[in-house]
Parts: sequence; C-alpha cells; structure tokens
Amino acid sequence: MKGATLVAIAATIGNFLQGWDNATIAGAVVYIKKELQLGAAVEGLIVAMSLIGATVITTCSGTISDWIGRRPMLILSSLFYFLSGLIMLWSPNVYVLLLARLLDGFGIGLAVTLVPLYISETAPSEIRGLLNTLPQFTGSGGMFLAYCMIFGMSLTPSPSWRLMLGVLSIPSLLYFVLTVLFLPESPRWLVSKGKMLEAKSVLQKLRGREDVSGEMALLVEGLVVGGETSIEEYIIGPADELDENQDPSVDKDRIKLYGPEEGLSWVARPVTGQSRISLVSRQGSMVNQSIPLMDPLVTLFGSVHEKLPETGSMRSMLFPNFGSMFSTAEPHVKNEEWDEESLQREGEGYTSEIGDGDSDDNLHSPLISRQNTSMEKDMVNPQSHGSILSMRRHSTLNAGEAVGSMGIGGGWQLAWKWSEREGEDGTKEGGFKRIYLHQEGTHGHGSRRGSLVSIPGGDGPVDGEFIQAAALVSQPALYSKELMDQRPIGPAMVHPSEAASKAPRLAALLEPGVKRALMVGIGIQILQQFSGINGVLYYTPQILQQAGVGVLLSNLGLGSDSASFLISAFTNFLMLPCIAIAMRFMDIAGRRYLLLRTIPVLVISLVVLVIGNVIDLGTVAHAVISTICVVLYFCTFVMGYGPIPNILCSEIFPTMVRGICIAICSLVFWICDVIVTYSLPVMLSSIGLAGVFGIYAIVCVISFVFIFLKVPETKGMPLEVITEFFAVGAKQAAKQEQ
Repeated sequence: MKGATLVAIAATIGNFLQGWDNATIAGAVVYIKKELQLGAAVEGLIVAMSLIGATVITTCSGTISDWIGRRPMLILSSLFYFLSGLIMLWSPNVYVLLLARLLDGFGIGLAVTLVPLYISETAPSEIRGLLNTLPQFTGSGGMFLAYCMIFGMSLTPSPSWRLMLGVLSIPSLLYFVLTVLFLPESPRWLVSKGKMLEAKSVLQKLRGREDVSGEMALLVEGLVVGGETSIEEYIIGPADELDENQDPSVDKDRIKLYGPEEGLSWVARPVTGQSRISLVSRQGSMVNQSIPLMDPLVTLFGSVHEKLPETGSMRSMLFPNFGSMFSTAEPHVKNEEWDEESLQREGEGYTSEIGDGDSDDNLHSPLISRQNTSMEKDMVNPQSHGSILSMRRHSTLNAGEAVGSMGIGGGWQLAWKWSEREGEDGTKEGGFKRIYLHQEGTHGHGSRRGSLVSIPGGDGPVDGEFIQAAALVSQPALYSKELMDQRPIGPAMVHPSEAASKAPRLAALLEPGVKRALMVGIGIQILQQFSGINGVLYYTPQILQQAGVGVLLSNLGLGSDSASFLISAFTNFLMLPCIAIAMRFMDIAGRRYLLLRTIPVLVISLVVLVIGNVIDLGTVAHAVISTICVVLYFCTFVMGYGPIPNILCSEIFPTMVRGICIAICSLVFWICDVIVTYSLPVMLSSIGLAGVFGIYAIVCVISFVFIFLKVPETKGMPLEVITEFFAVGAKQAAKQEQ
C-alpha cells in the first residue's frame, strides 16, 4: 500500500497549508490592525475573506471536478495558495490584502473539499480511514509550525505581518510541484470517463501489483446510480463440489458465479430458509428492532461489522477461507464448444485492448471476456484474447500462493451470476447480475473441514466443503455482448459507453440511497460546526488568560501577544499524538465507534467550562480546570468529530455524483462556519461565555443522538458496496414509514 500512502501524504499538503494559513492570519491580524489602523469591521473582513472565498469556490468545485477530474482541481488549489502568498507578501494596502485573502480562500475551499474525496478514491478500503485522517494531522501540524514561527517573530522588535503571511508561498510551491509531477488522477474518475488503460495503470502503481482485475471491475460497477438492489444468500462451492449427496432434481436452483479473471467460476445455490447469522434474517427483523427511530441503515451496516457468536469477527474468519476460495478455485475444464468459439473471437470484434496502445478510450472491447482456461492458453496465442480486466497468469501458482483474486477489500468479493429460465415457448432466457459477496458463516453443523477448495494441481476438496455468503444483488453497470447460446462458460461484458459520456446526472441526487446519504452528510456537517470548535478555538487565549495561565507566562517575561501564540502552539502540539491515535483506530474501531466515544467527552469538558465560569472555584483551581478542559476538548475533537464528517462524506456517495454531493456537504460546512464565527460576538454580549458553552454542550448531545440513530459504520467497506447498502437501507426505511 506504499503507493497509495505516498499519494495521500502528498495530497494532504493542501490541508497543511490550510492549517498554516489559519494560524498565520490569527497572529498577523494583531499587527495588521496596528499598522493600517483598521476598525473592527475591516479587521473581521480580512480574517473572514478566506471563508468567503472557500464558500464561493465550493459551490462549483464538485461539479467541475466531476467534469475535468480531481487532479486538475488540486493543481488549481496549489496555484491559488502560491499566488495569494506572493500577493500578501507584497500587499501595499488593505484592498490588495483582501484580494489575496480571497484567492487564499479559493485554495482552501478546493483542498478541504477535494482532498478527502481524492484519498477515498485512491486508498484501499482497509486503510482508507487512516489515510483520510491525515488531513486533520497535517492541518494541525501546519498550525503548530505556523504558531511557532509567529511566536519567534513576535519576539523581534518589529514583526512583519507581510512576511508572516507571505511565507505561505514556499510550501505551496512544493504542493504545486507534487500535484503536477507526482499525483495521479483518481482511477475511479478515469473509469467514469472510459479511460480504462490509464485507470488500470494508476491502480497498478497505487497497489504495487500487476493484478488489479477485481478492483477494476469494481470501479466500473460503481458507475451505476440507482436501480433495485436486493439481499440474497447462497451456499457457494467449486463446480461439482456443492453438497455431493444433493438430489439432482434441485440442480435447477443452482447458478454459476463468474469472476473477472480467466478460468474462475463457481456454483452457488440460493438459501431458502433462514440462517442464524445471515443478513437476510437480520433484514427481516429490522422492522421489529428494539430501538425506536433507529435508521435501518445503521442496523444493516452493523450486521456486517458485528462480532459473530463463537467465531470472532467476520473478517477474521473470512480472510483465510473465503478469500482463498476465490483466489485458488480450480479453472473449469476445457469445453469443446467454447474452444471453438474462442478461436473465432477476433472475427467477432473481441479485439485485445492490452496490445493496442491507442485504445485507452475504446469502449467496444470487452472488459470482462469469456475466458480461456490454462489448457487453452497453450493452444491459442493469449495476446489475441485480452481483456482490460484480465491479467495473464501462468498455469501454475508460485509457492502455492494465489496470483489473482476477486477480493475488493474489507472481506468482500465481486462476481457476476448467470441465471436463466424457460420462456413460454420452451426457449431458455437468461441474463447477468452483479453480486457483492460477504461470508456469513458455516452451513449445516457449523463445522469447516480442511480447505474450502483445491489448489490447482493438488488434491480435490474433501466432503464437499462450501461456504455460506450473503450477497448484494443488482443490475451490472457492464452490459452483456453476444452472449453464448444456452449455458455460457463466462460473461462477455463491455463498458457502459453511454454512461461514460454523460455528465453527472442531477436526477441521480433524487435516488433514495443518494438522498439518504445526503441527509447523513449534511446533518453531521451542520452539527459539527455548531458543536463549538470555532468558539473554543477563537477564544482559547481569552479563556486561558481568565484562568490565569496568561499571567503565569507574562511572569516569564513574555508579552501578552507572545504568550497567546505560545499557548496556541502548545495546544496544537498536544493535538498531534491524539490524531495519531485516531489514525490507528479509524479502520479498527471504526468511525461510528470513535464518534460515540469522543462526543460525551466534549459534552463533559464544555459543561465543566460552564461551571467554571459560573461558580467561583478559586484562582488556582479555576486555572487548572479551565486549562485541562480546553486541552481535553481540542484533543478529543480531533480524534473524532474533527476528521470523521469529511471522511464519511467522501465515502457514502456514488462515483458519478460524488463530486457534486461532497460539494453540497462542504458548502453547508462553510456556511455554518461563517454563521458560527459571526454569531459568537453577539452571543457573548447577550448570554456570556457560560451561555455560549452551554449551547455548544446541548448541540453535542444532539449530535450524539443523531449519530447513534442515523450514521452507519463504514470502516473497511469498498465505496461501491457502501453506496449499495445505502440504496438497500433507503428502500427498507421507506417500507417502515408506510
């Protein structure tokens, strides 16, 4: 995962610059108003101009990024940062300074909106949360370093605010170089535009391996927005190994599953009864759940992550068994009819994309081909039977390890099923559907004997072993091309060129799953902003000075301005290890878990601050308690409520509308930021500091209730699976409301 990690670190320099700017303007404005003799209104406008710029650019950033790509927008962000730094360094008057602050806001808005989106689209699902917490870490790191710089400059006889602000252009130049020379385009965006070869090349570099066929197929399937999704359950095993003693009369219930790699197929039988641990049975009991107002989405997502009785977590039992099954399933035997057709494929338009360097935008060649087996590869030149998703493999495995896999992350597997039925005239009709598979446990007596499948070239499976899996079933984004007569050996499917050529569809925003996701994203962004972070951040020096900490530092020979800068630097320094802890647990404990454990600490710290401002606790006690509460609030906030709203918003929307949906959530974020920032002075004059913190505490309680009832757990799940779950959950919620 080295490639994805380095790319994420490079992208988050934009958030480092945001943190740097926030700190430098907080320090520089002290000297700006003295030199330019500004009133309170103009002083506030200088600080707020970046907020205005971020709000303005956010209104169109998502739509444009869906149109021209994520990478060009990040390059544009670095240019805005660089130009604004140079102009602020020059600034002859307040009007030029305001223009520079506006450009700076453009850079901030693009970085805050698109960096989480970019990381989510490039990161593996297993470490997506960790990498998406990096923006919080680099932002706080930028604030810490900037406050250290300002503190040092404040000790000089005549600090230069122009130099404080202009230093921004130095790291922004590094950001520009990295975005131009190092950052690749998002593979999901490339797939949405039909640039398949480029997307495949980017994925190979990000993942550090040649075989990315399963993830490429996943990215193509993620283009579908809407459609009917159902939850089904199967017993799955290799061909001829599904229950040896099964009555032949039930063969009609069997279906074939196909993966994106050559020679891989399985037999599956639908489960008609209920399983004690299946998603199907859980879905059936959702209506009767014990917690009122709990969104079915939360229950549905939780059913994947919860511990299973006596067997540990799903993922722990899934990786050694389920994943190996789909990696090492023995290729089906040579079929004479298929061999005959395979020799004719070139004449049928199934040309190879691999051998054509100019075919990047060619959407007519199959992405998933009717694959030849390892036996056939010795007879036919494999170069003429290529598929963009198919990686050429040798007929043997190195050291018994699987070369390829259908795994798409988080214990999920992607496959397609062929189902058929007899028509009224006796002819057989059929079609392909996409399924996302997740192991649900054992079948029968719950025992698992030996390996699930045979390793190619080894002994066959013993006693007909198989697995039980839950599946999200829906129509594929790929569509079939010239399917074989009767029972196909494998799917021949091509890229949906019509979908690739269309701009993001605003109608998709009205899909039930997308609307549900928007409700979660907008709701958590609003509540985050009104939970008090800006108020506590803006008034930290005042709070600590009232507590006596400022007086203590003044006794060390520091001026009040220098003391406040040092306090702010120290507070940001303490945040860094806390964010590092959150990064460690973001993909282990999960987003929802961290939110539900950290928000109560925010409530407690705010309540204690209120008490400290209402009741006389004594000078020393007041100083100690207030300092502890402020530091605790900041450190707890950056572990949960700081990074997670942006992480969630980057995960829960479909590829085709992800940019515009994240822009909507970011726009809400910036509007609420402006409201909170400018309502603070009015609220302080009317209800005082204790009243303001009391309101923040109430909002934090509301946030806890909202997250508990409405926000699902998304850790470790592929983005495309998350959007499918939102579609299913929205459908289930609609049934409950009827």
